[in-house]
Amino acid sequence: MRIVFLGPPGAGKGTQAETISKIENIPHISSGNLLREAIEAGTETGAKARFYIEKGILVPDQVVVGIVVDRILKHDCENGFVLDGFPRTLSQAKVLDEMLKTLGDSLDIVFYFIVSEQTVIDRLSGRMICSVCGANYHIKLVPPLKNGICDKCGGKLLQRADDKPETIIERLKVYREQTADLVEYYKKNKILREIISDLRIEVISKTIADIINQECKKQKKTMAG
Repeated sequence: MRIVFLGPPGAGKGTQAETISKIENIPHISSGNLLREAIEAGTETGAKARFYIEKGILVPDQVVVGIVVDRILKHDCENGFVLDGFPRTLSQAKVLDEMLKTLGDSLDIVFYFIVSEQTVIDRLSGRMICSVCGANYHIKLVPPLKNGICDKCGGKLLQRADDKPETIIERLKVYREQTADLVEYYKKNKILREIISDLRIEVISKTIADIINQECKKQKKTMAG
């Protein structure tokens, strides 16, 4: 299955992508993680990405597309993948479709995560990340045993620059402006499935898994027919 998780920052895409990745045994590809790896490695692409991310602005297509496409072309993606955070613009979506077409493939499902602005602010503003090992925590949902200290390695926990409330609001504004056409594009292609992500994690996971199972059954019937 070739799946895209589409939705604003803090919608829960990453959590659900990890779950589906394990269930379907396909790679979870996060454009955000790929960019952060480039930033940590100090690459030229990473330096460009840092500027935009810290301003709460979407990273330009030319910076993101190359990184993601290179990842999809790796051997472990032959049987599918879960794309988390990409595409985020209509132009990115068209590049992805063209690339898959050259491989004789196409996307199977695009899950569109719908979430309230307040839920996003609550989720993101409480996130913390270990400065040493990169482990993730949340002040309310997944607190560390010792305030400000990573349970795993003892490293200092920090808040990402783009997780401050004022930056979150700007990120949501930019997201809505730049992805409206993208949602319509996938609706027209009849592969968009809406997911209400203000619900409990396990409820969302079951809904997604059920939709994937239904799609798999349809594909098997089509192949058999």
